[in-house]
Amino acid sequence: MVDVVISGIGQSAVGRKLEASGLALTVDAALEAIGDAGLTRDDIDGLSTFPGAAPGSGFSPVGSWRLRDALGLELDWICGGGERPGQLGALIDAYAAIRAGLARHVLCFRTVKEGSGGATHQVHLGAATRPRAAGDQQWQSPYSGPSYVGYFAMQAQRHMHLYGTTREQFGQIAITQRRNASINPKGVYRDPMTMDDYLSARMISSPLGLFDCDAPVDGSTVLILSAADAAKDLKSRPVRIESVGGSIRSAASWDQMELGHDATNDSAQRMWQGTDLTPKDIDIGLLYDGFSFIVVAWLEALGICGKGEAGAFLEGGANIALDGAFPINPHGGQLSSGRVHGFGFPHEAVLQLRGEAGARQVGGDPRSAIVTNSAGFMAGCMLLVRD
Repeated sequence: MVDVVISGIGQSAVGRKLEASGLALTVDAALEAIGDAGLTRDDIDGLSTFPGAAPGSGFSPVGSWRLRDALGLELDWICGGGERPGQLGALIDAYAAIRAGLARHVLCFRTVKEGSGGATHQVHLGAATRPRAAGDQQWQSPYSGPSYVGYFAMQAQRHMHLYGTTREQFGQIAITQRRNASINPKGVYRDPMTMDDYLSARMISSPLGLFDCDAPVDGSTVLILSAADAAKDLKSRPVRIESVGGSIRSAASWDQMELGHDATNDSAQRMWQGTDLTPKDIDIGLLYDGFSFIVVAWLEALGICGKGEAGAFLEGGANIALDGAFPINPHGGQLSSGRVHGFGFPHEAVLQLRGEAGARQVGGDPRSAIVTNSAGFMAGCMLLVRD
């Protein structure tokens, strides 16, 4: 079965409030990725995105059809939708399509305009003229359920109760990523952060404070997945997808999640089944950080440390620094470089494995990286290697 590589990457400007439309940002990123791969638009025969268009929303202002028309693509395969193992679902679907022979070069994209407004999860309750919450939201909205921070705050509290994890240990994630963002030209928050800054910031949902939460931005990120035999003579060094995970064997709802038993763990187990590599072989972690606790969840799910041991692993921050045993999110993650919603992690992984990350380049000639997204019942992961 054919190997699949990431042959090209592109990213638009990223900022808290950009004048460019979502479509303009997406076209910028797409053309950059096509050029980075050394392809032309005529070579693109597949298109994949998450979660599909949500018109009028900053969460997903551009869908597959609009981008297809804007770029004038002629496609053999197309996919876009939200019921997937998170944002990486768009890449996992493209990976599967290429392996199945349905396409040769698939352009995968994720675009947000949340910095310019358009809250992701708004449910209006109270006035008789407003719509009533339906489905799962009828049970969650009265308890501020539309915001995921509450779910992960409860998991963080449980982790602290069971294992003695501290807020200071969570804080090492935010502080380290702020340091990394300060040397990233696209970093949104670049001012230094101290532990006092972290601990004194306003509480959002205990124990998660302001700096435990990612930063809404505008931006678009594109990755081109190609059949390896179609990419061997292309412009940029390809990065091979060694294995993927997008499993769910546990409860498929936020309020039924059990700490340590959710799609984060299920997907990690499936990913490791597809490779001979082990956690000790991995050079860099690009771990989703919608909230700081999600990094904790992934460290343990992936086996980077044992269950309940993430707090000790994070203590002092040395292990996750650029020169640490397991550097995480060299670009600053979503906590400090902005919530481009999952796609920034594989983009950074490719830069790192190519040795093109500039001042934030991890030393030691990294050859492998794990990329994750989301958590809870909607989670995916991917192991990337440089051959």
